[in-house]
Amino acid sequence: MRTSAKSARTVETDDPLSPQDGAPRKGANLNIPKPRSLAGATVLQLVPALRDDPASHAAIDIALTLLQSGARAIIAGEGGPLVGELLAFGGEWLPMANDTINPLRIRANTGKLAHLIASERIDIIHAQSATAAWSAIRATRRMPVFLVTSFPDQLPQKSWPTRLIGGALARGDRVIAPSTFVSRAMIERYKIAPERITVIPRAVDTAKFSPAAADRVAELRRIWGILPQMRVVLTPGRIAPWNGQMTMIDAARLMVTNGERNTVFVFAGDDRVDPSYTRALRRRARMHSVDTLCRFVGHCPDMPGALAAADVVVVPALEPPLTGRAAAEAQAMGRPVVVTTVGVLPENMLGPPRMPDDLRTGWLVRPGNVADLARAASQALSLNTIAYEALGARARQFAEFMFSPQSVAQAIRGVYTSLLARDA
Repeated sequence: MRTSAKSARTVETDDPLSPQDGAPRKGANLNIPKPRSLAGATVLQLVPALRDDPASHAAIDIALTLLQSGARAIIAGEGGPLVGELLAFGGEWLPMANDTINPLRIRANTGKLAHLIASERIDIIHAQSATAAWSAIRATRRMPVFLVTSFPDQLPQKSWPTRLIGGALARGDRVIAPSTFVSRAMIERYKIAPERITVIPRAVDTAKFSPAAADRVAELRRIWGILPQMRVVLTPGRIAPWNGQMTMIDAARLMVTNGERNTVFVFAGDDRVDPSYTRALRRRARMHSVDTLCRFVGHCPDMPGALAAADVVVVPALEPPLTGRAAAEAQAMGRPVVVTTVGVLPENMLGPPRMPDDLRTGWLVRPGNVADLARAASQALSLNTIAYEALGARARQFAEFMFSPQSVAQAIRGVYTSLLARDA
C-alpha cells in the first residue's frame, strides 16, 4: 500500500534549535518530515447506497467530520435521499453500483476506482461492504493509497463464495470492527493481526433517543392500558425464541411471587414473524397467572417514547443479537438495562466485572437464567430516586461517549489520521 521514502541530512546535534536564541544551529536538519494530517487529504467512502438507514447516516457523519478537518469527502454508491444532504454541506457523491457480486461489475468498478485514485488524488479508500472491498483491493495494487475496511455486524457465512468475497474485508491496511465480539471472530477466521483492527461501535441517534425528547409517555401508557402508579419493565425486539422473551415471562412470575405486583411487563416487537411462539408466550403468561400484567404491543414505531415509558429495559437474548442496539438506545434515554452475556451485549453497557458497582449502567445476567434475570430487574426497580437518577445520568453519558454519531465519526477520523501519519 502507500509508502514514503524521505531522505534527511545528518545533523550535528539531537536538538536542531539553539538553546540561546532559538535559531537553527549549523547543520541542523530542517527537512524533518512532519506527520500528515487530514487537512488537504481526499477520502473516498464506498457504500451500498445513500438510503435513509443507519449505515448511510454514518457515512454522512464521517463526510461532515472530514470536511470540518479540512479534508475532501467523496462518497460513491447508489443514490438515495441522503445525497442532497451530502451535497448541501460540501461533500461529493459519485454514482457507483458497488454492492454487487456480478464479476463484470466488480471488474468495471476496479477500473473506475483506479482512474479515480489517479485523477482525484485519493489518499484513503474506505470500503464499507465486502464487494466494494474486493474492487478496492484490486484497484489499489501498487497505488499510493490506503485502504480501510469495515466489517459487518456478523461475519459472512462459511460457504466458499461468501468467504472469498468477505475475506476482502480482512485485507485493509486498517480494519474496523463493530465490536470486540466480532473482532475476535475476525482474528480467528482470517488470522488478522490484532494491531490492524480498531473496534468502533455502531452509532445511535442520541438526539432522537434522548430524555429531552420523551414527551409521549402518557399517551403510550394509555394505549398500553397501564395505570399511572404502575412501573414498566420493557423488553424490546422481535418476538422470536432466540430473543428470550419466554425467559422474561418466567422471570415475571418470580418477580410477582416475590412482591413485584405493581409492575407491568411490556413486550414491544414485531410479533408476526413467528405466530406460534407468540401464542406460546401468551399461554405461558396465563399458566403463571401474569397474563393481566403482560402487554404484547407488537411493533412500536415510537421506540424513544417506549423506552422513556419504561423504568427498566431488559434484553434477555439467548443468542448473539445482530447489533445490541436496543441496549445502547435504552441507555441513551437514561434507562437502566438488564442484558445477557451473549454477543456484543456485555460491551454495550457498564457493570461488574468491567466496572465497579457504583459506576454501573445496568446488570449482566446469564442467558436463560430466570432467577438471575428476575433478581437483576428487581434490583433496578428497587433503586431509590437519587440512585435511579444517578444511574440514568451515567447511562446517558456512556451512550453519548460510545454511540453518538459524533463520537463514532471522530473515532473513524482517528483511524484515517493514524494512517496518514505513516505517510511522512
